[in-house]
Amino acid sequence: MTHPLEPLTPDEIRRAVTTVRAIGRLDEAARFATITLDGPSKEALSSYRPGDPIERRVRLVIVPGPESTVVEAIVALPAEDIVSWEVRSGVRPALLFEDSLRSIVALKEDPAWQQAIRRRGITDFDKVQIDPWPTGNFGRDIEQDRRITRCLSYYRESPTDNGYARPIEGVVATVDAARGEVLEVLDHGVVPVPTATGSYYPEDNQPLRTDLLPLDIIQPEGASLTIDINLVRWQRWALRVSMDPLDGLVLHSVGYEDGGRLRPILHRASISEMVVPYGDPGPVHGWKNAFDVGEWGLGRMANSLTLGCDCLGVISYLDATLANEQGRPYSVENAICIHEEDYGILWKHQDLHGGRTEVRRSRRLVVSSIATVGNYEYGFYWYFYLDGTIQFEVKLTGILSTQALNPDDLTPYATVVAPGLGAPVHQHLFCARLDFEVDGAVNEAYEISTEALPVGEANPWANAFIPVATRLDSELAARRNVDPAASRFWKFVNPEALNGLGEPVAYKLVPGSTPTLLAHPESSVGQRAGFARYNLWVTPFDPGERRAAGDYPNQHPGGDGLPAWTAADRPLTGTDIVAWHTFGVTHIPRPEDWPVMPVEYCGFHLVPVGFFDANPALDVPPSSGHCH
Repeated sequence: MTHPLEPLTPDEIRRAVTTVRAIGRLDEAARFATITLDGPSKEALSSYRPGDPIERRVRLVIVPGPESTVVEAIVALPAEDIVSWEVRSGVRPALLFEDSLRSIVALKEDPAWQQAIRRRGITDFDKVQIDPWPTGNFGRDIEQDRRITRCLSYYRESPTDNGYARPIEGVVATVDAARGEVLEVLDHGVVPVPTATGSYYPEDNQPLRTDLLPLDIIQPEGASLTIDINLVRWQRWALRVSMDPLDGLVLHSVGYEDGGRLRPILHRASISEMVVPYGDPGPVHGWKNAFDVGEWGLGRMANSLTLGCDCLGVISYLDATLANEQGRPYSVENAICIHEEDYGILWKHQDLHGGRTEVRRSRRLVVSSIATVGNYEYGFYWYFYLDGTIQFEVKLTGILSTQALNPDDLTPYATVVAPGLGAPVHQHLFCARLDFEVDGAVNEAYEISTEALPVGEANPWANAFIPVATRLDSELAARRNVDPAASRFWKFVNPEALNGLGEPVAYKLVPGSTPTLLAHPESSVGQRAGFARYNLWVTPFDPGERRAAGDYPNQHPGGDGLPAWTAADRPLTGTDIVAWHTFGVTHIPRPEDWPVMPVEYCGFHLVPVGFFDANPALDVPPSSGHCH
């Protein structure tokens, strides 16, 4: 019997597509932007028992033609009934792969583009790599009622070259991607194409090191985890894992077994949006920004992971079943990697009086995926620890977005990473949607800041400091930013569940690298990425509020998502709440980031605070055979 949170099967995808095509409202040109499970309500999920008959609902976002219109349909299975059919005008889904290909083909055949490329001394157009970008929204007439891309060009002498090593600077083209019509080719002036190939292949970086000896990870008795379809159990943890075409890696129903009861912590957790804004104000790069969830789709870009390269150890994999733009199911093999890692010491004490030392090794469960979005790779890693801690980490790598520079160019907006080659300053800002369910549905949010007390009778040694807790009672009050000097964190409390010490149970969100959007709020990207102005937002749960920048950020004028929802200033007490955490990296490139970038890390921790009555890892056994 299928569990309500199991991923869609290929058969369910096919039946849903057949159902919407059968009613005669779509022609053969219609395409499917996404086909996803429309998950059950929280009430239905909480009342579900194994063996219960369930209705599976499939949500289809359909692109009926070349205009800025989508159809949102929901199909109920197994009945094959159309539950809803809504036409939405003035919105665009994530870039279709067909649209990107159509842009490339149209541009290579365009005389104005060909002429601009010839001005750079390039006559073999097959050696030009074209990257279609989402265009943002700048209020231009050619943006209206079209699905458009803005295209940049790069030179590859051979197909395996690093295309970003040789940008064809100054040429920016705008294409009606749905119709294959070139709307505009702008040439902002010839800059010499860099000559270095920027290869990162081993054969071009000899001699290789010879003193890096093998490191093998073995578990002779296997890994301490079980997987049933998408249900993962490890130690006290239980969770379900899926791959959404836009959100990418998603966790569901995360809980920790304690005293014979599985205690819920998170109903759902994912990256709801991310934006990459660039800081060069010039005409060639000033428009560049990308919403890698809503404009591209992290799940659509998921890699098939490889043992010994992407994942090391005793590995279990989950495949991802997705749908292509024609509505046909396909599988990404090994899209999700699941394994255990040793993580140093978990706890230790050496008792100098008793002459006894106790040490426990830490171990963590790793659930990960990697997406390639154009030039960048993003690795998404959820870690679960023996003491009830959850960590989320993003590993950023891949290749910088580049620009060609004249030899005498000095610009504060880019770093020279190779002769004649620069990498513009930019940011990577992620927004995690954390639907908390700490021991139940009703949770409250508190901000905890540490404050030094004034010197006086109550503080005669001038050393006192205390944590100050402020409950965030409404949405506007819950728009918050970090304060490292105050060691600020946020706590999510269940006021109706008390621990053995009589205190409400809670989990805290401990921020890591937390820049906010540097672009002005009135800029195009500032209006579209309003979620990135704050590190924390809290909203009452609403199943329709899924993504921080709204469902359709592609070419959207802005203001959607978190800024629009929280303007209502809804109350946050006595209700089911969702936290949205913005974090990331402000990337000032360095030469060491070229030609391929070593991993940079960012993320956050979720740590129990009074969720347990004491250290929950006291029952971890001592190491056998290794600790002498």
